[in-house]
Amino acid sequence: MQRKTELDAVAIGLMVLLCALWGFQQVTIKVANAGISPLMQAGFRSAVAVVLVTVWAGARGIRLTARDGSLWPGVAAGLLFAIEFGMIYWGLTFTNASRAVVFIYTSPFVVAAGVHWLVPSEALGRWQVAGLICAFTGIVTAFADNLSMPDGRQLFGDLLAFGAAILWGATTVVIRVSCLSRITAAKTLLYQLAISAILLPPASLALGESGIHDPTALTWAALIYQSVVVAFSSYLVWFWLITRYPAGRLAAYSFLTPLFGILFGALFLGERITPFLVAAMALVTAGLWMVNHSVAAKA
Repeated sequence: MQRKTELDAVAIGLMVLLCALWGFQQVTIKVANAGISPLMQAGFRSAVAVVLVTVWAGARGIRLTARDGSLWPGVAAGLLFAIEFGMIYWGLTFTNASRAVVFIYTSPFVVAAGVHWLVPSEALGRWQVAGLICAFTGIVTAFADNLSMPDGRQLFGDLLAFGAAILWGATTVVIRVSCLSRITAAKTLLYQLAISAILLPPASLALGESGIHDPTALTWAALIYQSVVVAFSSYLVWFWLITRYPAGRLAAYSFLTPLFGILFGALFLGERITPFLVAAMALVTAGLWMVNHSVAAKA
């Protein structure tokens, strides 16, 4: 398998699609919250996706139990993945979603720093780092009217969201620098889904969530989307991309996810779009162009 040093049209197109799918997931989580608590949702979607990945791999003749030295890196990635979601959902009980998004999407900086030191061939230059800062400024701009000085409770939630961002970035770096980048995407994904399916439901109960309570057909439809489209299909594509393209540049595209979330929230939930969104989209687009502008890549 030959790794590529630049993002091509296939990678960029897939990343935009993934960000749109992940942005719409924000809508489905809000919809499903009416009948199933957040951490229980995350655990349930992982459990369903475990079954789907196993069946899909079997149909393609992919051996998920082969001894390839990936067990401990896989367990590490799975633990990071599960704890990340636990911190996100727990943090949202202390702070609001708009504040959490800003902290969560510091994750691309963690990826950039990790690959800079551990994968010199993928190190970002000053121009590309400036692009990350530009795109992150766009995220802050999009949620600017909902940000204020935090009280103690919000600050704790903010710290949990920031911790989740570090774990999200660390998961990507672990996959990139370990043998997980050389095995099939299905097995890499299965490690994370299996461990999160085991850990998240008990975490939901430990945190006093209500679990499954009066779900409707719409609740189950939202959960099926999270399980089939996001946890199974989109993550499979994401891990495939990590094994073939520079992780730092791929991670930069995640800045599009909350913007898609705003757009879909307005379209399907009647949420308000502020004038800041246009400026935010321009900043994120400019930042992504800078991250992938090869002429000044090592400036």
